[in-house]
Amino acid sequence: MLQQFFIRCSGADSKILKTCSEGEQNKYAGIGATVFFTAIMAFIASSYALFTVFDNMYYALFFGMLWGLLIFNLDRFIVSTIKKRDSFKKELLQATPRIILAIIIALVISKPLELKLFEKEINQVLLEQKNEMSLANKQQLALQYSPEIEKLNQDIADLKSEITFKVKETNALYDIYINEAEGTAGTKLLGKGPVYAEKREKHDAALTELDQLKASNTLKIYRLESQIIDLNNEYDTVVKNSQPVIDGFDGLMARVNALTELPWIPSFFIFLLFLAIETSPIVAKLLAPIGEYDLKLEEEESILQTWISQKVTQRQKIHETNIILSDKIHSELTEEEALYTYKKQRTIALMQKQADSFYDIQVKNL
Repeated sequence: MLQQFFIRCSGADSKILKTCSEGEQNKYAGIGATVFFTAIMAFIASSYALFTVFDNMYYALFFGMLWGLLIFNLDRFIVSTIKKRDSFKKELLQATPRIILAIIIALVISKPLELKLFEKEINQVLLEQKNEMSLANKQQLALQYSPEIEKLNQDIADLKSEITFKVKETNALYDIYINEAEGTAGTKLLGKGPVYAEKREKHDAALTELDQLKASNTLKIYRLESQIIDLNNEYDTVVKNSQPVIDGFDGLMARVNALTELPWIPSFFIFLLFLAIETSPIVAKLLAPIGEYDLKLEEEESILQTWISQKVTQRQKIHETNIILSDKIHSELTEEEALYTYKKQRTIALMQKQADSFYDIQVKNL
């Protein structure tokens, strides 16, 4: 039962193969098994690849099944159409399109399994890329907020410098009127005279201005700091909202790109493995020697070609004979007097009817 299934997978004519030896049947059962398991591998690889795309098991299995059936049908068709003859070059020429296609398919279906085999290494590469992307994202977003924050900080620094300058000015005035009272500077008269009162008044006025400036600038600084806090909160919110996009950077294309960052030798050998699997049905058929089945199949095709050629020749002969007979019959009919008399009478009658019809039309037009 299993042997018959694999023979059907090989695309061989089961009726002819039943008349062959057991060894010949086993050979084609082996070719059919190669075709079948190649399709199974294609199904597994494509299902995993599609699962990474759709993230849905049912979609992946459905389209993976379609891909496996496509590969199965293609391999079965090409294996069955490669005729074992004495010319290996002709057989290789027949198999060349499938070998080229096998290289392409091997590249396609080997990648998903590479992604699974090197999943941990790929995750590490993706983590590094995500970290770099997060830093780059923060720096890029910071370029949008930094100039405004720096300007606000500069405004705060200017307001604080204004207060500091006013404090120094007030302290200087304080030192002046104290020195005047002590007699160590100014008039150098000990005591609180008119000059002292004047200088004390200037200090008190500056002190009042300082208090007003502190109150005003403190309020301004508070508002500016609030703006800075709002900008920082907005920046943090934008960074937080953009982070899920970076965290989701682990799709199929991202993983394939991450795979290229790893050493190429393991991936190359996996590709060679799948290339061998994909080309194995063709190689098995090409390397198989001409057997009893191939000779019987060639004989059946030869009988069919001979029969068709005979039928075509017979139809051509019949056609040629019909032409000759038709020409002979028509040439003999030209000598028949009765046929001539009949044709003459019918022609005269037709010409009379045409003359009468023409006469009636002319009369109506008068």
